[in-house]
Amino acid sequence: MTRDTWAYREVAVESFVDPRSGMVRIRPMAGQAFAPTLAVQCARLLRDSYPPGTRFLLNAKLTDRLGGPHFLYAWHGDPVQVLSAAAAKRFLLAFRRGRI
Repeated sequence: MTRDTWAYREVAVESFVDPRSGMVRIRPMAGQAFAPTLAVQCARLLRDSYPPGTRFLLNAKLTDRLGGPHFLYAWHGDPVQVLSAAAAKRFLLAFRRGRI
């Protein structure tokens, strides 16, 4: 089965330390179509190679696994861009302007 590239969209995400487990996790940044509480499944490299608080731009899609809770899925082979604070702010501002 081939991957449906039309289902993917750019999403700004950030790494953070989960207070419940103490592990580094990835979540969508606030100000987009996805809630920051939504889980993100992506390459482990993003959690293991960068410090918490790092921002990334991913191509992700909203999905669920066999009727389970929804989450964002980013294919591990897609390119990932590390965002500076200014670049993340520009991306979120452009997103807000584009959704009117």
